Amino acid sequence: MAKAGAYCVAQTARAIARWGVARAAADRRARRYRRVDREARRRSFATVAASADFALVRAARPMVTRCTFAFRPRRRSFAASLLLACGAVVVAACGGGGGSDAGGAAVIPGPPIDGPAWPGFARDSQHAAQSAIATQDLSRIAWSTPLDLAPQRSAGGALLIHYGSPVVTSHNTVVVPVKTGAGGGFRIEARSGTNGGLIWSAASDYLLPAHNWVPSYNLALGAANRLYAPGAGGKLLTRADADAASGAVDTIVFYGAAAYAANPAAFDASVFINTPITVDSQGNVFFGFVAGAANPAGLVSGIARIGADGVGSWVAASAAAGDVAIAKAATNSAPALSADARTLYVAVNSAPAAGSVQGGYLLALDSATLATQGKALLLDPATGTRARISDDATSSPTIGPDGDVFFGVLESMFGAHNGRGWLLHFDAALATSKVPGSFGWDNTASIVPAAMVPSYGGGSPYLLMTKYNNYAGIGSGDGLNRVAILDPRAAQPDAISGLPVMKEVLTMLGPTFEPGSKTAVTEWCINTAAVDPATKSILVNSEDGYLYRWSLVDNTLTQRIKLTSGIGESYTPTAIGADGAVYAINNAVLFAIAK
Repeated sequence: MAKAGAYCVAQTARAIARWGVARAAADRRARRYRRVDREARRRSFATVAASADFALVRAARPMVTRCTFAFRPRRRSFAASLLLACGAVVVAACGGGGGSDAGGAAVIPGPPIDGPAWPGFARDSQHAAQSAIATQDLSRIAWSTPLDLAPQRSAGGALLIHYGSPVVTSHNTVVVPVKTGAGGGFRIEARSGTNGGLIWSAASDYLLPAHNWVPSYNLALGAANRLYAPGAGGKLLTRADADAASGAVDTIVFYGAAAYAANPAAFDASVFINTPITVDSQGNVFFGFVAGAANPAGLVSGIARIGADGVGSWVAASAAAGDVAIAKAATNSAPALSADARTLYVAVNSAPAAGSVQGGYLLALDSATLATQGKALLLDPATGTRARISDDATSSPTIGPDGDVFFGVLESMFGAHNGRGWLLHFDAALATSKVPGSFGWDNTASIVPAAMVPSYGGGSPYLLMTKYNNYAGIGSGDGLNRVAILDPRAAQPDAISGLPVMKEVLTMLGPTFEPGSKTAVTEWCINTAAVDPATKSILVNSEDGYLYRWSLVDNTLTQRIKLTSGIGESYTPTAIGADGAVYAINNAVLFAIAK
């Protein structure tokens, strides 16, 4: 132990020295990024809004649609925490934790811990994002691991990539997708939730579809702990037991294994899974795919189903919508299921094209046959024209306990609603449009039981948690960025348009000022937020580099933990482990926060 202690002290000293060099470099980058960001803010909104294509708007004003930079060096706190955490350094340097196995001794995985699983994006197939266990305090980073071995940043330094959510088994194995190359390439890593030790890893041959921002690569857990991951050519990669240290990776092809085997290169070059995977309790699997005209099977871009018996089927998005202008399932948008799993909800959209609105529909399909049962043309509530269904968003349908359906869109004329978009609201049949929420951009609403909010006196048994940013410099946006709890059964006038929108029950303003501002605050950087009914709180990322606990008991931020100094990036999810650990993503790294 004495040798170990001396070793760790030496390692700590070296780490502090390395940190000093790295911090100086980071400070130089921070000053450069602030100059870039200030220049972006000086751009004329009229110039930006002149483009009818949102892809061009994003290129012109990346600050609108991602978390802006907020480097805030804290030399004293970092160095002090490094010195005071020599015990933690002993753990990491002497074989007990850490997560990443590169550049040092492999960490021996910790023992399994039984608890509730987090099977996929927003946890369940309704995307409620509710934890079934009390979350641990945000007291320390237990371990971390990179999700991208070659992050590619924009000219302004932003990470315009959606990283997939971790999935967690009921034995607390955390399975993460890792991007391995600059332009793609992925592998799957299973790590101990206790200390991040690597249990197993497997290569994926998945190829990305055509994109602007890099789409998410998402995993899903199904019945009996089977793991599903996208593969090349539209096939699924599966592993029978996500916890087992050894095991084969098998493939399932929705259009037939024989067809794929006859010409794998052609299928790999022309068929791409483009949404997260959704699995029901019986083991039926659903996802969207893009198919080029050259694919040998004559596939048309749409929605695929693989039954628990391994039999595949599919429907073209244009046929399901009854609209030839529809090109595919909306990229990054996870299919959702009704509580009884009989209805599949999928967003479909047109192809992106300069000078036109990328519009679309929300479809209700029979989950067994993929026959269309209902559809809703997605419209901007303010204009009555097609809303934007952007492939750079991850907005996915959320299904309320009463069957109502919620889906986030962008306004038809960018900036008319401050770049916030709308949270559209429908009945289960998609036949009736109800009062929308006042924010929808890159946002999947979480379900909040009304009992979590002691101050609530309304009549709805559940509420919605949503991002509620108000982007400075866009329309009338004031930079007072918030998150909100909304009542889906009550209304108030929208502060921007004057239209009826869902009533705000609680809101929380971001706690950190933008650099150089005394009013505007940093954005909340979340696309699906984990809800913890046991502690009546929500776990939410901010672009200031911190993860926060928002208590709904007294509407305060009761805990926070620093992940990084802040980085501009596409919005990220939070998730909960089987032991109550909290998982958050910042700067291409997955962080496990636990006691």
